[in-house]
Amino acid sequence: MLVRGGGDDSGLMAEMNVTPLVDVMLVLLIVFMVTAPLLIPQSLGVNLPKTEAVQSSVERGLTKLIIKADGVLELDGKVINDQALKSALSSKASEPKFQLQIDADENLKYSRLAQVIAMAQGAGVTKLALVTVAKNK
Repeated sequence: MLVRGGGDDSGLMAEMNVTPLVDVMLVLLIVFMVTAPLLIPQSLGVNLPKTEAVQSSVERGLTKLIIKADGVLELDGKVINDQALKSALSSKASEPKFQLQIDADENLKYSRLAQVIAMAQGAGVTKLALVTVAKNK
């Protein structure tokens, strides 16, 4: 590192300019923030049913229940059985803004979906949303 004293301004800079690096990192951050919500349905391992476009409000903090094609349940990313699901929903249903979001595979038997919805209603869940993917026209 070369540091010169005095009034001579023709010497080398001793500091690295990080402004372009910060600009590039902020652009990358914005790109990832915009594309991340688009990748979520594909990363679930669940083939969501395709329906006509429906306007939905996306809220943070929703409890997400994934039902795979073989009937396996995942509550907020953790595999769970029916009894544990019922008790978990019973404890959460008392919260005022609680809403259960169900991502069910399109190949799931309707009877299994009906069982899970009945469990949720029995646990006191009053707000329930079924997630689908918009059809490509």
